[in-house]
Amino acid sequence: MKCLTRFLLYILVLVTALGGLAFAQDTYPNKPIKLVLSFDAGGVSDVLGRALAAKIGPSIGQTIFVENRPGAGSTVAAAFVANSPPDGYTVWLQDLTAHAINASLYKRLSFDPVKAFDTVTLVGYSPLMLVVPPQSPAKSVSDLVTMIKSNPSKFNYASAGSGTGNHLSAEIFKKAIGANDVVHIPYKGSAPSVQAVMANEVNFSFISMPPAIANAKAGTLKGLAVTANQRSSGAPEISTMKEAGIQNAELVIYSGILVPAGTPRSIIDKLNKEFIKAVESDDIKALFIRNGVEPITNTPEALKVQIQNDIAHFAPIVKASGATID
Repeated sequence: MKCLTRFLLYILVLVTALGGLAFAQDTYPNKPIKLVLSFDAGGVSDVLGRALAAKIGPSIGQTIFVENRPGAGSTVAAAFVANSPPDGYTVWLQDLTAHAINASLYKRLSFDPVKAFDTVTLVGYSPLMLVVPPQSPAKSVSDLVTMIKSNPSKFNYASAGSGTGNHLSAEIFKKAIGANDVVHIPYKGSAPSVQAVMANEVNFSFISMPPAIANAKAGTLKGLAVTANQRSSGAPEISTMKEAGIQNAELVIYSGILVPAGTPRSIIDKLNKEFIKAVESDDIKALFIRNGVEPITNTPEALKVQIQNDIAHFAPIVKASGATID
């Protein structure tokens, strides 16, 4: 009888726990949600993340507050999210760097780039822009290629650091035009690398769209091409690398929404619905486009496959670049 009583008590506790979990999911969210960003305040991820948070909060009836956790090429934010409870109250706006690049760039990570996260949806993608100093004689990609090929060892380019998207984009460009002697000059962050091009300290760079668009319009940089296969809605006057005759030079920075692995599917589905609704709203679309970001959404399954494919795609590119971090 005692064994039967203990068994019935166990069943009662289990049913109560499962019922509580189901109730928690049905009432989600019932407290504020944290949206984690991988980069400092003021950057494009910060601008987009805060806009999405402000849009979705009223729709779900809870505050979404933004928490910037920059550092170590977005691995600080990734590790924080990976170790957070899978309850839907910690959400991450990640980008290409966090998975596609870092999976091969870092020899040791404290988390599995795929298994540690559940996917929700893409929110947008952005190319990089090939830029040169305003005084450069290059008026097109073709001009720049001709100049480089005349004496590649005398040319250099700036990046925001080894293993960053703009570093890899330049390495892809070098390979495409057969100019491996062009020198890489890594800077400590995107802002000083952009300043280096503006000051004519380097010959070219691939930079993110917000500073590229602003400086191209101001005449402080010359934009030659974007690294997507279609022109940017934010700068439709700038050709693509493919249009400029450079094949296989595509590199776009995708941004997506991830949560810790084990988050209930009902919560993922609700977040998917809310983020898609926000991205498809007219004001968020306009904000994205102004910042050179193309709005795009998908299913959790499609984003998971894309991350896995991107990791495989960028592994040889990272290896060929020689970039590595212990």
